[in-house]
Amino acid sequence: MNSIPGPPSSSLWPLALYFAAVLLLVTAMLSLSYFLGERHREKQTDEPYESGILSTGTARVRFDVKFYLIAMFFVIFDLESVFVYAWAVSVREAGWAGYAEMLIFIGVLAAALVYLWRLGALEWRTPEKRVRS
Repeated sequence: MNSIPGPPSSSLWPLALYFAAVLLLVTAMLSLSYFLGERHREKQTDEPYESGILSTGTARVRFDVKFYLIAMFFVIFDLESVFVYAWAVSVREAGWAGYAEMLIFIGVLAAALVYLWRLGALEWRTPEKRVRS
């Protein structure tokens, strides 16, 4: 009966030693910071403070959905530019087949952009404001 031999147990002791050392180090760091750290409770301790500016108003500000839409467009086209860059790096190795594939890829991107443009997804103004201006 052939069984697949596993790693010998003697070769696992460095991993166990490393794991124990990491646990010891983390425990020591957390304990030292708990015992040596400052403890103070003042009114200003719990107030948010960002870049030297005191906060005003609520943190529950609603952003318009157009901001998220533009962020999604940015991520999508940013990833596509990575693909185009990777193709440009290997254009000599890809040959004419790679060139044809990249033309198809760019064509699909252009068609998607035209579709979004025609749909009005790239417009900041509402249809009522477009008619007035």
